[in-house]
Amino acid sequence: MRLNVKPTRMELSKLKQRLVVSKRGHKLLKDKQDELMRQFIELIRKNNELRDSVEERLIAGMKSFVLAKATLNEAFIEELVAIPPQSVTLDLSEKNIMSVYVPEMNFTVEEQNKESDFKYGYLNSNSEIDESVDQIEDVLEDLLLLTEIEKTCQLMADEIEKTRRRVNALEYRMIPQLEETIYYIEMKLEENERASITRIMKVKDMGKKDKK
Repeated sequence: MRLNVKPTRMELSKLKQRLVVSKRGHKLLKDKQDELMRQFIELIRKNNELRDSVEERLIAGMKSFVLAKATLNEAFIEELVAIPPQSVTLDLSEKNIMSVYVPEMNFTVEEQNKESDFKYGYLNSNSEIDESVDQIEDVLEDLLLLTEIEKTCQLMADEIEKTRRRVNALEYRMIPQLEETIYYIEMKLEENERASITRIMKVKDMGKKDKK
């Protein structure tokens, strides 16, 4: 479907300029989309590997905790986790990936006490609770990193979808419309030019007949 414009040479010149800009924009957006997809796939692969590792260690830690809980006093478990020995602070900034601003999360683990270990007596505890604490502490850093990667993947996926829509709009609507309209105007101008030539030739013929 062509654009609703007057078939003039000035309009033809404007449309040709728009077509050049649209094709250049389409190429830039397509290159951006391809690069975003490449980086997105790498992040997804890293995210999946890290998620599998984190989930595996969390499951192991929870299994140890369930076993420990089965043989320990409920009040002791509640006292153990009531006051965590560490706190995590987040320093949030941004970084630019192909014009997509994604979060850069820097986590700092601060010890509440001089020692980071949980305080509990050996008589009230068992080996399973030790294993559970060690496994959960060990996975903390990767768990926080996974948060950053998953948020980055989400933002990049949104940008890829927006870029894809813009690429398709140019490729399947705007550029074809411009090309069809340019062709229409060129045909109209050629038709008008032929009509003008025909009229001129008729006028000349009539002038020759009048002289005779």
